[in-house]
Formats: sequence, C-alpha cells, structure tokens
Amino acid sequence: MAHDITLSLAQAETLSRRILHHAGFGAGHVEAITKSVVAAQRDECHSHGLYRLLGIVETANMGGLDPQAVPEVIDQAPGIVRVDARYGSSLLAFEQGLAPLKEKAERNGIAVLAINHCFHFSALWSEVEALSAMGLAGLAMNPTHAFVAPAGGVRALLGTNPFAFSWPRPGGTPYTFDFATSVVARGEIELHRRAGESIPESWALDNQGQPTTDPATALDGAMLTFGGHKGSALSTMIELLAGPLIGDALSHETQAANEEGTGRPCHGELVIALSPKAFLGEQSEAGLSHAERLFEEMLGQGARLPSKRRFEARARSLEAGVSIPAALYRDLVALSGEGGRPD
Repeated sequence: MAHDITLSLAQAETLSRRILHHAGFGAGHVEAITKSVVAAQRDECHSHGLYRLLGIVETANMGGLDPQAVPEVIDQAPGIVRVDARYGSSLLAFEQGLAPLKEKAERNGIAVLAINHCFHFSALWSEVEALSAMGLAGLAMNPTHAFVAPAGGVRALLGTNPFAFSWPRPGGTPYTFDFATSVVARGEIELHRRAGESIPESWALDNQGQPTTDPATALDGAMLTFGGHKGSALSTMIELLAGPLIGDALSHETQAANEEGTGRPCHGELVIALSPKAFLGEQSEAGLSHAERLFEEMLGQGARLPSKRRFEARARSLEAGVSIPAALYRDLVALSGEGGRPD
C-alpha cells in the first residue's frame, strides 16, 4: 500500500539497533529489545512491534529507566530465581534469568522467576514461547500503570495486566496465548489515536466515568476489563502475584515517566516454568501426546487455536518482510539520528 513502508526483518533490526544505540542503551539492552520488537512486528502484533520504540526511548529520555542498567541475578530459593533489573528494561533481565529458571524447573518440576524494578513494555508471548522451546510450560504476568477501572468502578486503578501461557508441542508451534486483562492492550487505543480512528464504546470510559469512542478521551480516562467482573478478578490476581508477592509495586503506585522527572514507571514481573519431564519422568512424552488429543478435538470442531493468526503472519513476514505506516517509519528514522533507509 502506498502509505506503508515495507522492511526486511534485517532492515527492521538495523533500524531498531540504530534507534536504541542513539538513545544511549547498552549493548545487551539493544539486542534484547530489538529481538522483542522485531519478533512482534514479524508476527503482526503491531501494538508491541517497532511502534514500541517510541515509548521506550521517550521513557529513557525522561529518566524513567536506566538504559545502561546491569541486571543482578539472585539465587533466592531452591525454586525461585530473582533478577533485579535495576530500573532497566525487563527484557535483558528475563534473558539473564532464563538459564537458572530452566535449571530449577527441571530439577524441581516448577520454578519461578521474579523480576524486580523493571520497565516492562513488551509482549509476554515471546517469553513464554522461549520456555516452551525448552520443553517447559510457561506462564508470565505483570502489572502496568493504573489505566483500568475495576468492574463497577469509574476510575483507573488496575493495570492492563497482561497474562501469557505457552505449552510445548513437539514438532509444531506451541499452544500460546497472551492477552491483557483489559478489553484491549493500551497500545491498540494509541494506534487508533494515531490513525484518527474511533474505538468501540465497550473499550473505555471518559474521565467522568462515561463510555467513550474517542481514543484520546479514553487515554485520559479509564479502560475496561474484559468479561466484566471476571477480567477484573484476574487483573487483581496479577496485581498481587507480580506485586506484593515479589516485593514490588502495584499498578496504582506507579506512574509513566514525565518531563518533570516525577514518574515511577518501573514495577515487577512474574514468570512460572513447569517441566513435564520432572512431573512425569519416562511418561512425559505420553503426557504431551495426551495433550495433542485435546488440540485435535478442538480443531476437529472447527475451533482455532490461539496464536494461529500470529504464526501465519510469521510465515508471511519471513518471506515478504514487515510493513509499517509511513508516518511511523518517519518518526522512527528521526529517532535513529540518521537519514535514509536502513541497509
């Protein structure tokens, strides 16, 4: 399309690296962040793709995170590994905690990775899929900022509080889902605002507690949880497990970075890994085969497994590259400090 720019995956990676290096991010953060945003763009998860570079650079420029932070890995307990992100991006902290998490899960059957003091902006599916690629089942969750009203409420108190799960499927793509406990991810509303498009009335409230279809008004008001009280309860669970349980902040105790330097954008993340081999021993392959029967029954009814669209998009992007709006491309190039198309 005329108003889109198409990039190869290599060009997308080069553009991301240029932007992050120009913004002062350390080499480890550059690679971890690039891997995440390009993977999301590849899978056509536009709200978590290259667009997210705008926000993380802005946060760094406002002093809301440390782009040079060196995470500290702590052997907290036999089944717990803790990583203090030291107010850097969560992605490098996750990567450095992954190996000890895997070792503990395979030894104990279940293990937890608690990431503290991190700036989290990325999709969770890539993290749980990293676990399923190792033969582990994985869950991940985190609070955000207070963008969402609890069921029956009218003011923002909860985060969008995403939750992800992945189950390994030998010889095939994993069974993976990743969703915000709000009706949509906040990035979806931001993309509608950038495009000048309205949003469904069921997504958000204005600052008077009334439904709105205007994305700018929604961003100043409160988003809604999916499924009413059920989504609200799940969101509250995530607040507790990825907040007080690991000694970190609740969503309403954080605030996006701002020019005054009073923002507190960092919080925690919780990742749980489970090992079928540890649970089942020699019967682990039979257990995975048993799970396949469920998936076959679902597909046999005409149901679609979650992430099917994303895996199809991945196949297309590996061949044809990725497309982003020209306006977004111009904004990204401006952030890179260099003109022209990345090689």
